[in-house]
Order: sequence, then C-alpha cells, then structure tokens
Amino acid sequence: MNGESVINAEKAYLLSVISTFKSYREQSLLRIQHKESSLDSLPCHHKQWLQKYNEDLEKIKKCIEKNHEFIPLVLRYAHCIFGNFYREEPTVPREQEIQTRSEGIDKVQAVFKQLMRDWSSLGAPERKQCYEPIYEEIFANYPEDKFDRSMISVLVPGAGLGRLAFEIASKGFTCQGNEFNVFMLIVSYFVLNLCKKVDEYEVYPWIHQYTNNLKAEDQMLGIRFPDVIPIPTPGSGFSMTAGDFLEVYTAADEWNCVATCFFIDCAPNVVQFIESIFNILKPGGLWVNLGPLLYHYSDIRRENSVEPSFQVVLQVIKRIGFELEKCQTHVKTKYCQNPMSMLQYEYDSVFFVCRKPNIIEDKSDEPMIDISDNEVVLNDSK
Repeated sequence: MNGESVINAEKAYLLSVISTFKSYREQSLLRIQHKESSLDSLPCHHKQWLQKYNEDLEKIKKCIEKNHEFIPLVLRYAHCIFGNFYREEPTVPREQEIQTRSEGIDKVQAVFKQLMRDWSSLGAPERKQCYEPIYEEIFANYPEDKFDRSMISVLVPGAGLGRLAFEIASKGFTCQGNEFNVFMLIVSYFVLNLCKKVDEYEVYPWIHQYTNNLKAEDQMLGIRFPDVIPIPTPGSGFSMTAGDFLEVYTAADEWNCVATCFFIDCAPNVVQFIESIFNILKPGGLWVNLGPLLYHYSDIRRENSVEPSFQVVLQVIKRIGFELEKCQTHVKTKYCQNPMSMLQYEYDSVFFVCRKPNIIEDKSDEPMIDISDNEVVLNDSK
C-alpha cells in the first residue's frame, strides 16, 4: 500500500469514527426499539405485569439522550487533533459504514465507562488498584530530594483517557501518554484541554448494560467528571500523542521510564512490545507494568496472534536483557465495573518492575532460561 493509499485509509477510518459518534443516539435507540417490540409481542397480562419494565425503558431513553448531548461538545474540537477534513462526509461504502457504526457503538460505550474509571470519584477504587502501584513505584525510584523530576522522562503507552500519565506529570515528571484508539483520543483531548470545573459534566456509563441489575436505577447510575481539574504541576511536561506505539517510538535510549497498565496484551506479538520497550529505555531505565494477559487479538479471525503464559513472558523479559526487580501475581484489579452490578469481573493481574542494565550484554546466543514456578512469583500477594 503506497503513502497516498495509507492516508486515504486513515482518513476513511477517522471519518467512520466521527460518523459512529454521531450515530450513537440512533443506534442506541434502535436497541431500545427492539426491546419494546419484544415486550409488545407478549400476551396482554404479561405486558401488564411488566409495566415497570416498560417505564424503565423510557427512563433509559432519557439517559441515552443525555449521553448524546455530550457527544457534539466533544466532536466540536476534533479538528484540533486531526484537522478540518474530519468535517467531510464519510466516503466509505454504505454497507461498510452501517457495519462500522453498529460495531463502533460498543467503543463509544467503552469511552463512557473509561470516563468513570479515569476521571470520576466513583472510579477512585479502580485507580487505586491499577494506577497507584505504578506511580508509587516511579515516585519511589525518583524521589524529589534526589532528582529534578522535570528531567525524568516517562512514557505511558496505551494511555486511554490520560489519567495515569496526568498523575505522573502532576508530581513534576515529564510524562507523555500515547494512545492508538481514535475514540479515546477524541474524548481525552476534550477532558485534558477543555474541562475547567470539577464535576462539570455527567454521563451514564452503564446505560447499555441490560443484564445483572438488581434495580433499573443501577443501570442508570450516572457519574460526573472530571473529579479534578486536569492541570499538570507547573514546570512538568505533560503531553499526549496519537499513533501506533511500535511506529511512533523507535528512537533508542530515549526514555527514563516506561509505565504500562493493561497494555502489553494489546499486541498480537507481545515479544515485539517487550523488545521495543527495552530499546527505547535509556540504560538504567525502569519499566513498570501492571495488568492481565487478556490477549486482545486471540479470538479475532484472520489475525495472527501468540498468547504465551506469564511464565514464558517472564523468560522473554529476561532473555531480552531486563533485570527483574519485583514480581507480584494475584493483584486484584477491576476494569470499568459498575459497582452496583450483580456480575463483577476481577483480574488476578501481575505487577512487575524491570530495569534495563547500564551495560548491555548480548544474550541472543544464550539458551532459553528455565524458570520454575517458584521463580515466577517473587512476591505473591495472596
């Protein structure tokens, strides 16, 4: 594919994302209509007994409308990230556009949930589980009394809506978040640059979660954001970049620290991510990671994907040249959970800290390290 074709493909995808945002209300109400049709098909006495359910659907519509009202505020500033061409009408084929919209609605919903996790007071327990171990490790390795933190560069790949990167920058570090997901990029720009008051906006993250609700009100639980005004500490450097991590970050020995949270399993080849992190770290640089091994490409048809166990991943980390300083398993972490839901997902994540040695040894010809089960877990939290 030549350069012009790549640009056209990227442009078409961006336009489809904008179109998906704009179709949020339509697609969401179509799902409600299907539920109403199902209700209408029932015997009369069943419909009568389900009158409260019918009333709940009407309330859910109102929450969808409120989510919909937030979207134009976000899209108004999309040109600040991608330029004015996003305003053009999508040129993708009609059938492809409809399919993209339908599939993309789930990604719009995911953004609403991420707003809860990253920028609401309700998300504080998840942030304590997932983000706090990472930034506390970084703060401990670069104490204020020994380092000019503005000279310590920290990269956060897979930054989502930017809260982890913001927390690191707020302690004086030069921190850059990187994100590939265009849905996240559009909303993160709005939050980080245009939110000026605490709890300025409200959305309903779980309004499309129709199962495992004790009460309809649990589904209609609203969150306000941001819980803090996202203004970094003066003198620190805070930025967000768009693009594929492997393509954007290729310069060797550039970063003092890389912080990854729920990220390394986003690659079809996790080894490539580990190699790249090792390459971009300065000698003596730190890699701090927390997350599961969900392997996002595992069940996608026509995608090549490898899914090594953590034991094998740890072998690769050591083979590449990292020195393992900490390793903890069974770290309880949730991801964008409705605390009122009858169903709660919880990961037993891994948390580890690696360092790139000051003197790099060539280990390419060494035999694969044999790691026993005891060596995998250096500090088990259970």
